[in-house]
Amino acid sequence: MKSTVEIANRFREVILNGTWIANTNFKDQLENLDWKIAVSPVQNLNTIAVLAQHIHYYINGINQVFKGGTLDIKDKFSFDFPSIHSQEQWTSFLTRFWNDTEEFASLVEQMPVEKLDEGFVNVQYGTYKRNIEAMIEHSYYHLGQIVLIKKQLNNLT
Repeated sequence: MKSTVEIANRFREVILNGTWIANTNFKDQLENLDWKIAVSPVQNLNTIAVLAQHIHYYINGINQVFKGGTLDIKDKFSFDFPSIHSQEQWTSFLTRFWNDTEEFASLVEQMPVEKLDEGFVNVQYGTYKRNIEAMIEHSYYHLGQIVLIKKQLNNLT
């Protein structure tokens, strides 16, 4: 199997369908989650909705680069999102999240293997491979937070 397919599948695992590393994934944690729980604060932590939007923000921004565009995302804006006020808004966001995740994985799969070792936008950002692997690791980090926040919210009810 080509390495771009392997890394794309690893990315899919954390967001869409895997259980090997964390025994869960974003879709498993979020798909049937009521929006009121997703936006419920726990102490001074980010909400589940904000953490999911944060990961989506980076996926969407990197997709733009994969398609030949510019890197326009900025860390300082990566937690700034309009509030979610309904199940419809939450479901709409999740649909975009799953679709953009699949697009990210598909773009990685279609990438020539040599591209993985090329510089990503600017030399300070490392290679394409490093950035894709960072998205996987970053996603697992926030997935863990989501799991813990859900447990805390369940203990409050």
